[in-house]
Amino acid sequence: ATRVGQDTALARIIRLVRQAQGSRAPIQNLADRIAAIFVPATVGIAGLTFILWFVIGGSFAQAMIRMVAVLVIACPCALGLATPTAIMAGVGKGASLGILFRNSEALQMASRLDTIVLDKTGTISQGRPAVVRIIILADLAGDPKAATRLGEAELLQLAASAEQGSEHPVARAILKEAEGRGIRLIEPEGFQALGGSGVSATVGGRLVRVGKPAWLEELGIWLDEEAKSRILAMSLEGQTVMMVAVENRALGLIGVADSIKPESAAAIEELHQQGIRVIMLTGDSLQAARAVASRVGINDINIMAEVRPEEKLARIRELQAAGHLVGMVGDGINDAPALAQANVGLAIGSGVDIAIEAADITLVSGSLTAVPKAIELSRATMRTIRQNLFWAFFYNLTLIPTAAGALGCVRSLPEFLRHLHPALAALAMSISSLTVVSNSLLLSRKTLETTSKLMPKSS
Repeated sequence: ATRVGQDTALARIIRLVRQAQGSRAPIQNLADRIAAIFVPATVGIAGLTFILWFVIGGSFAQAMIRMVAVLVIACPCALGLATPTAIMAGVGKGASLGILFRNSEALQMASRLDTIVLDKTGTISQGRPAVVRIIILADLAGDPKAATRLGEAELLQLAASAEQGSEHPVARAILKEAEGRGIRLIEPEGFQALGGSGVSATVGGRLVRVGKPAWLEELGIWLDEEAKSRILAMSLEGQTVMMVAVENRALGLIGVADSIKPESAAAIEELHQQGIRVIMLTGDSLQAARAVASRVGINDINIMAEVRPEEKLARIRELQAAGHLVGMVGDGINDAPALAQANVGLAIGSGVDIAIEAADITLVSGSLTAVPKAIELSRATMRTIRQNLFWAFFYNLTLIPTAAGALGCVRSLPEFLRHLHPALAALAMSISSLTVVSNSLLLSRKTLETTSKLMPKSS
């Protein structure tokens, strides 16, 4: 076993659910403020009822019965139960769907989101990139006409050897390809990783750089028009292009591609139907990003391409500064700051622990379909809370005057309504509380519309 006791996935799920169900949603503060005014007001109404009926009727017993009926029927149980019961039901329903809310504030905030930012790798795509193409540009002597002297295996050996110290998904794809071909790697020296751009290391006594073509061009490595056209063609196919340079000479290109999750397009369409703007965030070139975005229904205007890992946080802040309520969906280490900064961070459950810890919502299934489900569940929970609060207020506004004897002069009404007994007032108060609790429990039986729409079709 890799984890035991409180560190297991099940223990973490139970801990998150308990934590969320026991937390307070901001909307509960509204009910508390109203209750703080409602309780003394009710006591005042009860006292006034006693005085009026004692003066009018002259009967102490009758006046006392009226006052007690008012106090009993105005017991703010329904008002106090309106929010916590809905929160508990909503969080429990989310857990059954593999959606774990860290606290009730996240549950409430998710209902108000207007923008969702999706990290491409591991969120829209499978997160398992693979090498799909290798192009030789020149040999080790730098002669383009003698490119056949350098084979794919030799280029891959140089690139994979340099990438050994990197944790980037593209680096892992290159290493996996070299391993699959049985290529023996050389131990690198002086390894350096430039976040989001590439790596450099000394391999076999040569300085090897592997990274984005734009980065290598910035370093003064020359590319001819043919190489540039090949890079463009690969990018338009949705490939992440990595250039391999040795001693400031471009030797070859490695195209890495990651397959799109089958449910991504449907999930993004559902988010659009919910009125949410969907933005794709990626470190890939704009051409490669457009190729992926076009397949999942994201417009060019909603693409953030060539974003370095350390820039993700700034992009979230820019959207928030423009007045948007932003949800960030990611799974990697470099997504953690952006997940923490977003109004609601949603972590893919198959991602790394630090991303999950930084997020407000964990999507256990790892499927993008859970994002619209989480938002729909949040909105349904807030609707239930508003319904509960409405019923609690409507009940009190209607029955407090009845208990005070406002219908006493209407002789066409039944006697028990004209002179409401405290026992009937207690029954009405109980029914009010049961109505609120029952309405909240309906959340656990609710079938989210997105559940049936977004399930991948079986072949």
